[in-house]
Amino acid sequence: MDYFVIEGGRRLEGEIKVFAAKNAILPMMAAAILADGEVVLRNVPDIADVRTMSEVLIRLGAEVEFDRRTHSLFINASRISFFEAPYDLVRRMRASFLVLGPLLAKYGKARVSQPGGCAIGARPVDQHIRGFQRLGARITDEEGYTIAEADRLRGTVVYFDRPSHTGTENIMMAAVLADGTTEIVNASQEPEVVDLANMLNAMGAKIYGAGTSRIVIEGVSSLGGIDYTPLGDRLEAGTYLFGVMSTGGKVKVTGVEPKNLCIALFKMSEMGAKITTGADFIELETDTFPKPVNIVTAPFPGFPTDLQPMAMAVLTRAAGVSVVWERIFENRFIHVMELIRLGAQISISGDKATIIGTRELKGAKIMASDIRGGAGLLIAGLSAKGKTTLRRVYHIDRGYERIEERFGSLGAHIKRLSY
Repeated sequence: MDYFVIEGGRRLEGEIKVFAAKNAILPMMAAAILADGEVVLRNVPDIADVRTMSEVLIRLGAEVEFDRRTHSLFINASRISFFEAPYDLVRRMRASFLVLGPLLAKYGKARVSQPGGCAIGARPVDQHIRGFQRLGARITDEEGYTIAEADRLRGTVVYFDRPSHTGTENIMMAAVLADGTTEIVNASQEPEVVDLANMLNAMGAKIYGAGTSRIVIEGVSSLGGIDYTPLGDRLEAGTYLFGVMSTGGKVKVTGVEPKNLCIALFKMSEMGAKITTGADFIELETDTFPKPVNIVTAPFPGFPTDLQPMAMAVLTRAAGVSVVWERIFENRFIHVMELIRLGAQISISGDKATIIGTRELKGAKIMASDIRGGAGLLIAGLSAKGKTTLRRVYHIDRGYERIEERFGSLGAHIKRLSY
């Protein structure tokens, strides 16, 4: 099992390009089930979640090939003959549940294990199920599996109680081959949802309103293959930016649209960073201790919950008191006890964390419990005095390709070791 040894206190500087967004790639891989031809995705990171979704598709009968040299992913799902996504795969990653919509739309049947993934809080799939039922599917549960069947899906109005990211994507993929028009009300407005809609439209779908709370889908009879480059990963970009904020330095992150990080960039500016943006890059420079700020996580365009642990790692060294209000996941403060082991002063009351900044964190043995929390702990280790040992880095590997080498290119000293 791998772990990181981080030597803190090194100033970071340089330029780095992000890969395509993990949260766009995974639904796009599921969407390949809908295509009658080959789907090619470009700039794909070699990460555990992509490998898991590849295994799911292969188990269904798809042909999947990943070119590590060019970071290109080739999927041909036109010969799918099996319609079950098993527990041993879906338990690793809840995004695997996204194959249900495409299987139901194209083949009229699916048997998918109920999902697992990071233990950051309840993320039920009830809204997915209600949406499929509204489209005319018959849904039953059997031994931890969701079984869906439909002779033909029919367009309808699907209402979400809350703007579910994966729920919107699953229903959208199911509706593209349904008879008639489907309207999703209170849809997720996340950039990755928009990118999935753009890809589906390029394949021949008719989707309108993606990026707003109301998405309209006119069903079509078939979709073709495509060669597509997903949008840059705003969460990977935010991780590098907060990493530099924790150590001081200067970085240019390319391949990302600044508008997709608007609130996070505003908070970085509030903390004292100097930020310059262009069409596809963000430049950040800081040489002072961060200023305290208050952060409230919210669905896009609010502050991303997935960047909350990184922001908190920076705020542990702010000159004053900061408050982080986590409004998305009830267990997203799992990383706090590990930050305290490094010397952070943090108290939690319900969904609010109060951080009293300290000038210096000190290296210690800590462990990751989820993807983003693990990245936040790595960032804290970059600024801590001495050596930090970060265990269970397989969580981080789910969302970042060789993060130790990527930060290393900016001057960080991180060793990956095994035990």
